[in-house]
Amino acid sequence: MLTLLACNKPSTLNQDNNDEKATPKATNASTKDDSYPVSSIEEIAEKLEVYYFHRTARCASCKTIGRYTKETMEQKYGKQIEDGLIDYRELNVDLPENKELAIKFQASGSSLFINKIIDGQDNIKQDANVWRLLSDEGKFKSYLENVINTNLGI
Repeated sequence: MLTLLACNKPSTLNQDNNDEKATPKATNASTKDDSYPVSSIEEIAEKLEVYYFHRTARCASCKTIGRYTKETMEQKYGKQIEDGLIDYRELNVDLPENKELAIKFQASGSSLFINKIIDGQDNIKQDANVWRLLSDEGKFKSYLENVINTNLGI
């Protein structure tokens, strides 16, 4: 557990404080079987950015989250990625070419962010629930798929 906390430093997001329009945010709710959390979304994204940030040096847990996320995105959302509806990336925060996005998302280590773009406005949210699902690949992938589907209204 100490490794997870060290690798997954929580970040506080500065989500466009100048935007006076309140955009509903994802909230945690339970699924039918209460086995893992799900997101409930009120507005559908016009585009979704799913970014898994990590450092060069990664522990086994960080690598596993990256693998589960990549497999889910490629197996379930290849067409949406190809069509530009979803922008999925795995980004190393230690590389200079990723610095701008790491700053925008306030990512400093291993973390999964979902940016739901509505009316051209970013709605960035770090999804820390994935860390609790790390020990169950099926639940992890089902959870992530549910989050993506809900955000896209599919």
